[in-house]
Amino acid sequence: MNNILMTVFILILAFFGFQYFMVFKMKLKKGKSAPELSGPYGKAIKNKKTALFYFYSPSCGACKSMTPIVSGYTKNNSRCFKVDISKDMETARAFGVMGTPSTVLVEDGIIKEFIVGPKPASEFTQLLEQTRG
Repeated sequence: MNNILMTVFILILAFFGFQYFMVFKMKLKKGKSAPELSGPYGKAIKNKKTALFYFYSPSCGACKSMTPIVSGYTKNNSRCFKVDISKDMETARAFGVMGTPSTVLVEDGIIKEFIVGPKPASEFTQLLEQTRG
């Protein structure tokens, strides 16, 4: 019985340790230059304006609530990008995305925000609004 409890405790500790590591690593990316990309992603970064990259996966449960919000913005906003990592792993790797959902806000070619995990709709909408204009 003690071995089972110890194993469960270690697994829980490892899970939270990995979560903390991911968040810590993403915070280190803030203030760094955005990766050099080609196509519309690269163009948005090179224009020195604000661009938002939302990384998701179709199998991600947490992404299911955020993806419809982003979809509304990507239709009418050339600086807001929805990146399906199952189809475009190269872009996710370039940014250093380790999990979904992840949101990266790039301003003047610099990573201003790097958020891992779901956000409430109101906070997420505020990030999206920064790409207008």
